[in-house]
Amino acid sequence: MYRFDISKHVREGRRTTAGGRGSVGRVSFRPEAVRGAPSAGGLPGQIDYRLARNSVVAEYHRGRLSRRDVCDAHPELLRAAGSIGASAPEPCPICEVDCLVQVSYAFGARLPAGGHSFATPTELNRLVRRAGQVNCYVVEVCPGCSWNHLVRTYGAARRRPAAGSR
Repeated sequence: MYRFDISKHVREGRRTTAGGRGSVGRVSFRPEAVRGAPSAGGLPGQIDYRLARNSVVAEYHRGRLSRRDVCDAHPELLRAAGSIGASAPEPCPICEVDCLVQVSYAFGARLPAGGHSFATPTELNRLVRRAGQVNCYVVEVCPGCSWNHLVRTYGAARRRPAAGSR
């Protein structure tokens, strides 16, 4: 087998396939180029990280990860969990004693670089009015053992009035 060298063709502005037949279109690596990605100006849907979480928990219970590897919450995250976190109905998957707390953060162009935490949908709406489009992250935290994991991400933006209504 031999490899077809296309470097000369690329420098000259011509692109051909490995066999020299036909032309190869330009490939875009922007998010909009991916099939199923939102159109320009649109917001992505919610992404759930439950499978990744379950994988980490399973690896811990098998003994492949130590408690030190999985219980490493940042002190600021623990502080936010204690002050504005929302209680989750399930116990911690690591220590199985304390209940989990969910902390939500919003990141956007007009928000601080470290994001802004919020506790209620009303606070999120206020952030969206101020910052426009924001990306939200929900993290579960165990205040007892410092377990933390990203639960889900989603986008939020100002709602546009329906056509014909003012």
